[in-house]
Amino acid sequence: MHVMATSVQVTAFNAPFDIVEVPVPEPGPGQVRLRVHACGVCHSDVLTVGGHWPGVSVPRAPGHEIAGVIDKLGAGVPERWSVGDRVGVGWFGGVDLSCDSCRSGDFITCENLQVSGIHFDGGYADYVIVQAFALAKIPDTLDFSDAGPLLCAGVTTFNSLRHSGAQPGDLVAIHGIGGLGHLGVQYAAKMGFRTVAIARGADKAAFAHELGAHEYIDSAAGDPGAALQKLGGARVILTTVTDGAAMASVQGGLGRDGKLLIVGAAFDPIPVVPAMLIGARKEIAGWPSGTAKDSEETLAFSALTGVRPMIEKAPLKQAQAAFDKMMSGKARFRMVLETGA
Repeated sequence: MHVMATSVQVTAFNAPFDIVEVPVPEPGPGQVRLRVHACGVCHSDVLTVGGHWPGVSVPRAPGHEIAGVIDKLGAGVPERWSVGDRVGVGWFGGVDLSCDSCRSGDFITCENLQVSGIHFDGGYADYVIVQAFALAKIPDTLDFSDAGPLLCAGVTTFNSLRHSGAQPGDLVAIHGIGGLGHLGVQYAAKMGFRTVAIARGADKAAFAHELGAHEYIDSAAGDPGAALQKLGGARVILTTVTDGAAMASVQGGLGRDGKLLIVGAAFDPIPVVPAMLIGARKEIAGWPSGTAKDSEETLAFSALTGVRPMIEKAPLKQAQAAFDKMMSGKARFRMVLETGA
């Protein structure tokens, strides 16, 4: 007789979730079973809900901000992992180990990257099966509900900033202080950058300073690029917004060797004047999230320095309401499902 567990699934694209009881899954070779404690609700979950990812099939439990405890090991799992370990899995769910990126050791750009909640069932469930290769250790001092969003929004902002080329003391601007940006401001300040937060409205200034920003620029009050230049010009502008025109509005604030670093997944063009990039060696670049090791280092840094996401919690069976609130833009700033484990 199968032991049953709850799974929140997409059974038809662009339709409400179905809450179903399924047999507790068994891990295969190289896999582990996690007892999920928390799973963040990310905007990228719409790729499964709406069927936007090429080849995604239903039924599928979404969720790629998974935090829990190893419940069972499959055959051949390395000895570094044990039942009872506190671990997480983010966007990085596995690789093919055969493409040119993998052969170069650049796993996050794998041509056939496996994503939790898209290529296999994700964390909107009591249990999930994941590759041991994708596991990140969660420090004991970090709550599961805080760890979930750090495995996506956290690693994206932390990893991009630490590879941006900026040095402690450099002027670094975080454009947008929502789900990604409110973490970006915290990381930038903790890394020792002269941190500038850019958002719309004077009312966000106090919040930006609470997060650790040294300066605040209201993009609705004038040209944010000009305001950055008055501060000396930015070494890095990490833009977390999802609007090409808004991204373009800050690029004039880049200083010498400045980089506009894009982590907000906009699908409209960014107007760029090529001549403005040449004289001071300015550049525009993108950054993906990170590997399991990057996630583990993100979690460790967050635990060490006190960086935490702002979250709203909901029980697993209220996944629909949590997803809808996230999609409406009314969440502050990350919704997290808890299984009650």
